[in-house]
Amino acid sequence: MAIDRHELDQILSTLNKYAEKKLTPEFLLKLDHEDRFPNEVLADLYNNIGLHLVFISEEDEGLGGSAYDVYRVSEAMAGIDVGIATGVLATFLGADPIIVGGTREQAHHWMSRIANEGLLVAYGATEPQAGSDLAQLKTKAVPVLDDNGTLKGYKITGRKQWISNGGVAEIYTILAQAPGGPSWFVVEKDAEGFSKNKPEDKHGIRLSNTAALFLEDVYVDADHLMGFVEGQGMAQAQAVFGYTRLMVAAFGLGAGWAALKRAIRYSQTRVQGGATLNEKQGYMDKLIVPNAVRLEASRAYIEWTAERIDAGDPNQQTEGAVAKYLATEAGNKAAEDAIQALGGYGYTKEYMVEKFKRDVRITTIYEGTSEIMEWTISRDRWQFHLKTKGAYYNDWAARMDAVAHTNNAGGASTAALALRALAVILERARIDRLTRNQHVLFRLGELIAFAETAAVFAERSVNQPSDALRFSPETLQTMSRIHARDAALKIATDGLRWTIGGGQTDPDLASSLNLPAIYAAQAGLLEDMDVAGKKLVETFPAE
Repeated sequence: MAIDRHELDQILSTLNKYAEKKLTPEFLLKLDHEDRFPNEVLADLYNNIGLHLVFISEEDEGLGGSAYDVYRVSEAMAGIDVGIATGVLATFLGADPIIVGGTREQAHHWMSRIANEGLLVAYGATEPQAGSDLAQLKTKAVPVLDDNGTLKGYKITGRKQWISNGGVAEIYTILAQAPGGPSWFVVEKDAEGFSKNKPEDKHGIRLSNTAALFLEDVYVDADHLMGFVEGQGMAQAQAVFGYTRLMVAAFGLGAGWAALKRAIRYSQTRVQGGATLNEKQGYMDKLIVPNAVRLEASRAYIEWTAERIDAGDPNQQTEGAVAKYLATEAGNKAAEDAIQALGGYGYTKEYMVEKFKRDVRITTIYEGTSEIMEWTISRDRWQFHLKTKGAYYNDWAARMDAVAHTNNAGGASTAALALRALAVILERARIDRLTRNQHVLFRLGELIAFAETAAVFAERSVNQPSDALRFSPETLQTMSRIHARDAALKIATDGLRWTIGGGQTDPDLASSLNLPAIYAAQAGLLEDMDVAGKKLVETFPAE
């Protein structure tokens, strides 16, 4: 299901009007300084605006938003405040074990309560010593039998760490080791033996609540076991990664653009050397344009992945990892460069980019760090390379050549060069067993992310350009050409560096990568960057 596009626009408009009126920079900075979770804001978003209904199916009394709808709402929330957005994310991350693992009756019971009562939820998986490694689970769920030996319920004991909404949620999904294996249970906030630690004093997202959870023989009835079958917890956790990581990718996108827009507008009023900063190529081409390009490349991939999920293929864990990796790294870099772009002003709290930088940083950590994303991407695509005997990326390159033959305005031919260079690097890594080096494996994940986003952006910029920021197709095609050049050069040069560093044995590897063509494709780069810079200024004029 999906929300009608007009209705989605109305939801986003209502959210933005609420933010303009209530969530002013002064108010957000005050909350940030006080390190306070704004219960009243979440209550407004849920009970007055009904924002949470986007994430809940129609059969459970929500609006039945699609993955595309969720991405758009997530981006908009993060563009206001990543901490507040995290409070919403945590509810629907916490609800995922119910949706995925529960029976239809269980899902309807809990999700309709969330819809009608506006309940906050927390996702209790991470533990102090295990981090994101759910295989190291220590929390135990011990069966409780009645006098007839029939299962009555469970007593859960353990500790959870870094739990978003941990101290403010009304229901919790807790992953615990039952006799049959890892399993999800629903625990209500006032259960006996269940306590929460004080909120963590965090670097950023200080408007979110993060707290440790303590469970000492916390009793839950047997019907609080999701699906009524033990041992399904790990599979249920893995099943939602494509979806939840897409939400975090949208957070990186929203926060990155929020910071970058401020830098673009500032550049039009700050005069230096007799001209405004937006007229200076060194400023725009270093601090503004590359960030806008990476953010829009990320958007293209997010939308592509969301559409695949909405078309009925939820198994987008690798694609979710690529989207999260590039979008959150791009958002973090955009916020970092926005501080530099504003100079001393950027380093103060008044101009907000300093806060966006602190906030967006978490997106490269939670729901899987960037390093876990690199490993996930590399592991999964490495298997594709082996199974297809090297054809996977070469076949994709052939498809990009076909796009280029019809319309090369988005740089599809350059994206094809990137994909073929990637195939060469992967094959060399196979022949010389270079993935025995963990660092090589991780760097392959980065190169794969650049190649795939270049290909998707190049194709979508000519066939299905995004209208989220109202850029013209021509502007998106200009950005796509820039990203394709960056990807091809990065794959060739970094690929050479790490394969040679890992001990590859082909003396002609550089020739196999078609470096002359990749360097030749850089022609027109500065002209495209100048055009993109001018379009950014036109799109975001000084207020």
